[in-house]
Amino acid sequence: MSIHHPTRRAVLAGGTALAVSAVATPLAAQAAQALMRPIPSTGEAIPAVGLGSWITFNVGEDPVLRDECAAVMAAFFDSGGRMIDSSPMYGSSQPVIGYGLSKHGAPPVFSADKVWTSSDGPGQIEQSRHYWGVQRFDLLQVHNLVAWQDHLKTLYAMKDAGQLRYVGITTSEGRRHDLFEEIMRTEPLDFIQLTYNIVDREVEERLLPLARDRGMAVIVNRPFQQGDLIRDLAGETLPDWAAEIGATSWAQFILKFILAHPAVTVAIPATSRVEHVRENLAAGTGPLPDEAMRRRMAAYVEQL
Repeated sequence: MSIHHPTRRAVLAGGTALAVSAVATPLAAQAAQALMRPIPSTGEAIPAVGLGSWITFNVGEDPVLRDECAAVMAAFFDSGGRMIDSSPMYGSSQPVIGYGLSKHGAPPVFSADKVWTSSDGPGQIEQSRHYWGVQRFDLLQVHNLVAWQDHLKTLYAMKDAGQLRYVGITTSEGRRHDLFEEIMRTEPLDFIQLTYNIVDREVEERLLPLARDRGMAVIVNRPFQQGDLIRDLAGETLPDWAAEIGATSWAQFILKFILAHPAVTVAIPATSRVEHVRENLAAGTGPLPDEAMRRRMAAYVEQL
């Protein structure tokens, strides 16, 4: 089944034209300037803008749409990206990622996937690995804490055996934060993944500070609220002072707000369009807002 959504080009009007000109810098130069963040548990550095696959890569067997996804992946890697995130619950996203990786000669991806089942975790993980076509995953996460005790035991054993590099847990849209915090306090996790953006800021209170204290990398999902936030802001004027941080579109404005938080390691916006993946990667270059600017950004969006 193919899924189409309103394009960001259609809703951003003049703002996107500015964004496209901003990302017209040669891709090699962009990659050289990309913001890198260390994974606290090892010190390994990864680019701070990744690529999500929820909905956008769930295109089934449609050959045209699969090639469009592969083109997005090619632009992502060419622009300096590395982390791609998926899950067994994302429909055909995993085999579509595998198709894109094979089509482009197995580029140096940081493979992040999830286990999401109440029964056979190892079997599902192996199926996911087969779909991706990778020798092993870099990161596996317990998706939305489903059967998290059993799955964490499996993931820790895989890590100890050299079959996996990093272990994490995920949540989204503010779900089960109390349990999430409890697991963070008691388990030796490498990564957590949660929802955070310029309007969804509950995690600033406890979870993001705890991640810093516990030395856990943070992946941010739903940075644009599955596109709703961009659509809501489409008719609003990007402030002139956004140029101070190099933001030429609402997408870059929002991503720079997220990336400026000291606990955030990687944000994973999803897109099905090449120009948008380049726009998103460009948000990880140039200046980021300081805390005073972040407060100003949040207040501006709040009053719109």
